[in-house]
Amino acid sequence: MTKKFFGTDGVRGVANVYPMTTEIAMQLGRAVAYLFKGSDKRRRIVIGKDTRLSGYMIENAMASGICSMGVDVQLVGPLPTPGIAFITNSMRADAGVVISASHNPYQDNGIKFFSNEGLKLPDEMELRLEQLMFSEELDVLRPTADEVGRAFRIDDATGRYIVFLKYTFPRDLDLRGMKIVVDCANGAAYKVAPAVFEELGADVVRIGVSPNGTNINAGCGSLYPAELADAVKEHGADVGVALDGDADRVIFVDETGREVDGDHIMAICATHMLGEGTLAHNTLVATVMSNMGLDIALRRAGGTVVKTGVGDRYVVEEMLKKGYNLGGEQSGHMIFFDHNTTGDGVLSALQTLAIMQRTGKPLSQLAGVMTALPQLLVNVRVKEKVDLATVPAVQRVIDACNEELGETGRVLIRYSGTEPLLRIMLEGENDQQIQRLADDIADAVVTHLQGTREGA
Repeated sequence: MTKKFFGTDGVRGVANVYPMTTEIAMQLGRAVAYLFKGSDKRRRIVIGKDTRLSGYMIENAMASGICSMGVDVQLVGPLPTPGIAFITNSMRADAGVVISASHNPYQDNGIKFFSNEGLKLPDEMELRLEQLMFSEELDVLRPTADEVGRAFRIDDATGRYIVFLKYTFPRDLDLRGMKIVVDCANGAAYKVAPAVFEELGADVVRIGVSPNGTNINAGCGSLYPAELADAVKEHGADVGVALDGDADRVIFVDETGREVDGDHIMAICATHMLGEGTLAHNTLVATVMSNMGLDIALRRAGGTVVKTGVGDRYVVEEMLKKGYNLGGEQSGHMIFFDHNTTGDGVLSALQTLAIMQRTGKPLSQLAGVMTALPQLLVNVRVKEKVDLATVPAVQRVIDACNEELGETGRVLIRYSGTEPLLRIMLEGENDQQIQRLADDIADAVVTHLQGTREGA
């Protein structure tokens, strides 16, 4: 069976439009409460969210569904996704719910879940939730009187998470003498991130810290680092840190204003850990979207890169299975398994800042550990996610591009798990060549699938 609602990172869509409606949210709440409900004790589920306007609506629907199954709810309010994973685990709750559409615009929203260990649910559990949503199994459980669940607000969740983050920074270091520009995308980390850096001694310049419900990710944050780059140069800062709406990813800007993506940060951290003997099995876990330059950098340093499908939870699954402790994505999701169970933008920033302080090197110099091969990503918005193997006219163009690149590059085409987008990624030695080939594929998709090229 295939999943109907869940993509690569939970359920996502335009808020108040099917399936991101209060009715579906309530059914999901009932389903997750049923899935984690036991007979031996009263169960508790944590609910947190980012700063988008529709979060209030979906939060109340989720809480109602959970309470209707006799399970208690702990509301933590706006908090980064990794903070909710941490709170779920540290408070011994039975599950965690995150209401967020991550880097998407404010009109979207999403719902994703964590187990009591702070891990995202595997595919089979998400499929089970979908089955339960419309199953008669839920109807037979209708607690009444004092068996109905209660909802409580946890007021110190932000403080707990800030303390946790600070303890992931080496005890013999601090951030004194460092000026950091931090862009919180008007999202969930608008309080947490500046506080952490300031309490460790940094001089912090804040942008994207005035959420109003509709400005999350709006021209700011990890998807739009231009304002951050300008601020770094204007203030003479040592580094810029850009988070996304739910702060599970981070992108950097070096002291010259140049963007430093997740692949380069993973290369910096992995090679540093190799030098210290702390990279488990001398292996970094990345996804198929990571640049081939990352493989070269790790191989040169004596390490190995293992690739997974796209999505940080698939990275985590591989790390759990093989005992690896560092993984991530080019987009800025990074998992430091010695510290947390999921991608954490602030935590990743702290690990990188620690290397800067330990080595005394600026980020621009550290980033030189990896040289990226030319890589191009083109998005085409589609009406339907059709199997491209069933569209010969498109497949012929893809095959021709693969043949032309040979062993000097690669073509990777995949549908987004969270949006109706076909992502066309090409990598090779020549910028003009991969641009031409990407255009050929995008034109074929637009013609034969009635798609619309993004940014056109």
